[in-house]
Amino acid sequence: MIPLLDLAQRQHGGWLPVAAMQKVAKILDVNQIEAFEVATFYTMFNRTKVGKYFIQLCGTTPCMICGSEEIKRTIEDYLEIEEGETTPDGLFSLREVECMGTCANAPMIQLNDDYYECLTPKTTIELLEACKKGNPPPVGKWGSLPMNGQVSCEGPLGKTSLFDAAPGPGFRMRPDTDLVPKVKPEDVKKAMGY
Repeated sequence: MIPLLDLAQRQHGGWLPVAAMQKVAKILDVNQIEAFEVATFYTMFNRTKVGKYFIQLCGTTPCMICGSEEIKRTIEDYLEIEEGETTPDGLFSLREVECMGTCANAPMIQLNDDYYECLTPKTTIELLEACKKGNPPPVGKWGSLPMNGQVSCEGPLGKTSLFDAAPGPGFRMRPDTDLVPKVKPEDVKKAMGY
């Protein structure tokens, strides 16, 4: 059901009207309430219209420690909206969300499907200006774009660990000979008087 609801949401410009949920329920031959339950449970589904650029700002502790509150203020001030609002032209919506799993590159936002990480107020404004021009920066091969020039979640010094090749199958596994029983069940029965 989730993939069909996601498809319906994409077909409706980023939000999921009741008619779309009803259609998904009909296609899947389930009660409408089942589609409603899924769509209202998962935060990935938007029950109201959102802007062309749907900004989800991570506000969880690692991002907050690294400056997400400043990024939030920057977005709100630049777009003249508050969290949960959409710009009058329908171009941007801002929502604060829970962790999106890129704590190593905090603070970050998800802009539609793409992650923009390692944000500063300056790079955030640059990103918003690019979107206003209809040309958001393309993400890298990892599906994200750290806005400080690094690649993925490598730090500013590049790769600093895990240089050795991964060990092969069975590494640190006990040998099969250790799995052979040390005691014969018959001997145990005899010793216990069975």
